[in-house]
Amino acid sequence: MAGSTFGTIFKITTWGESHGKGLGVVIDGCPAGIRLSENDIQKFLDRRKPGQSKITTQRKEADEVEILSGVFDGCTTGTPISMIVKNTSQISKDYSEIASCYRPGHADYTFDAKYGFRDYRGGGRSSGRETIGRVAAGAVAALALQQLGIEVTAYTKAIHNIEINPENFDCSSILETPTCMPDREASKRAEEYLAKCIENMDSAGGIIECVAKHVPAGIGDPVFEKLDANLSKAIMSIGAVKAVEIGDGIQVATANGSTNNDAFCMTDGKVTKKTNHAGGILGGMSDGSDIILRAYVKPTPSIFSTQETINKDMEEIEIQIKGRHDPIIVPRAVVVVEAMTAITLFDALLVNMTARMDNIKKFYQDYPEK
Repeated sequence: MAGSTFGTIFKITTWGESHGKGLGVVIDGCPAGIRLSENDIQKFLDRRKPGQSKITTQRKEADEVEILSGVFDGCTTGTPISMIVKNTSQISKDYSEIASCYRPGHADYTFDAKYGFRDYRGGGRSSGRETIGRVAAGAVAALALQQLGIEVTAYTKAIHNIEINPENFDCSSILETPTCMPDREASKRAEEYLAKCIENMDSAGGIIECVAKHVPAGIGDPVFEKLDANLSKAIMSIGAVKAVEIGDGIQVATANGSTNNDAFCMTDGKVTKKTNHAGGILGGMSDGSDIILRAYVKPTPSIFSTQETINKDMEEIEIQIKGRHDPIIVPRAVVVVEAMTAITLFDALLVNMTARMDNIKKFYQDYPEK
């Protein structure tokens, strides 16, 4: 199976299945000298683990991470970092009744069409639990970005048609509300709506917004390795995401150049912009302002109401899915979007170091003699 590796220099490879013995990630290309402990990783993983509220799956998993390599005396060594999270709450019998049919909205049919088999126990590699490796790697990337003064923050912007009010923005609420909304009033309304979804054996979708602050100008490339293109690929590779916007996104299609262009100006001797319709990226390269992206997440496809589908014999049937499923994916996916953004940005920063000869000369002029 190809396609489990992402990145150019800071390169991650995720592995494992939802109902296997465990899942994890191998990070290659991580610089030596980053202070790193299992607790640093665990803080990120705790944000996506199940069973934390009524609006997440009641599958109970501690999702405790173990660092197997690449760290010595509390610091990264520059060698591959391998991490594992063991599965401890698999109930595969919940899926036995759908072993011979294709669940609507899932990758069952496409996986079978491609490989000639599928792991029906929760989706295998196409399960949301695959994101454990991404989040663990994202924690490392986020620590590296912090040393460069770069902050990446994701949060729930909307659930169904309930959207946060920017005037009520409270960053602490992201970690304190079950919806990960930075607006407690909007979160309460969203929770009430989700309770009705659960009662009706249905699910909901929503929007995740991510903001990266203090990214220097000139990160990314102008053709195939555009920063916005790589961010979009990173976010779209998250299973439930169906669309990505940068800056004003689809609204630019109805704008005019006179209103969509961001005017440049000087502020305290630095190049800035009066507006940020571009979302911090021009021509595939960062422009120094906040990078703003949004991920549009579909409703959880595993719902308990009866659905129409077909089985492996191509017979039309009805099914009712059992098991433990999220009525909404969005809150647990917030940290996944944050992680993939951090991974993409840190990788782009490392690639950018080779863009100019004067950067290379400066590095090697200061390089210690052996």
